[in-house]
Parts: sequence; C-alpha cells; structure tokens
Amino acid sequence: MSKNTGASRFRKVNVDQYDEDCYQDDDNDDGEQGPSESEVQDLLQKNKSSDALKVVLNNAPLATKNQQVKDRALNLTLRVLTSFKTPDIDNAVKSLDSKNIDILMKYIYRGMERAQDSNTSALLTWHEKTFAVGGLGSIMRVLTDRKKV
Repeated sequence: MSKNTGASRFRKVNVDQYDEDCYQDDDNDDGEQGPSESEVQDLLQKNKSSDALKVVLNNAPLATKNQQVKDRALNLTLRVLTSFKTPDIDNAVKSLDSKNIDILMKYIYRGMERAQDSNTSALLTWHEKTFAVGGLGSIMRVLTDRKKV
C-alpha cells in the first residue's frame, strides 16, 4: 500500500529562512550614485525632457542604502517631471518600458510623500498617465517591492 513514510530525504528545505523575524535584506550597497545631475541639466536645457526622464529612470539608485543619494535622485527626478508640459506627458510615458514605468511610479509616490503645492498637480497628472499605461499591476509591484527609491 504505502511505501516507507519514515523517509526524511525530502526535508532538506530550511523553512526558518522564510520567517519574517529572521529576514535579512540582501541589498548590496554597490556604490550606485544615481543619475548624473550635469547630464540631466544639459538635456533639460536642450529641451530634451523625454531623454532626461530616461536617464533619471535608468540610473535610479535602487540598490543603495544611502538616503542622501536617494533624496538627491528624487529631487532631480521631480525637477525633470515638472519640466514637462502636460500634452507631452502621454508620449513620454508611452515611450518607457515596463521596468521604467514601475520606477517612475515609485518616484511619483515618493514625491507625493513630500508633496508641495507647486508639484502636487503635476504628480497627479503623471500618476494618471502612468496608471493608464502601467495599470494596476504597476501599482502592485511598486507597493510590494522592497527596493525603494
């Protein structure tokens, strides 16, 4: 009927590694310094806001634990986002891949945490356009991801 039920070879999984109390963040601080401020400024002065947005998103400091680097990247990203004119936002968001859409959504939410009257309406517009492209999946990935911007 049944075979040897006393076998313990299948018990090689260490279930304690999945315990929330024992979780250790595996992020390595690899010296990632975020986007180059001078490169982004040059692109903004040349009215290439879409290219500046891609540079900021591609060089987002996700793996670093240095809060100053993350704050500097956030300020630079907010400067790029507020430099767009409302009709140009659609094309900029549609030109991004799904990874960059998720990173953009992270910056939008982080910007809303530090919302000022000058950029709140711009962030809401960006959120609307990004949600239209990324959908609920993007929001869920952003809210559950442990790597913050």
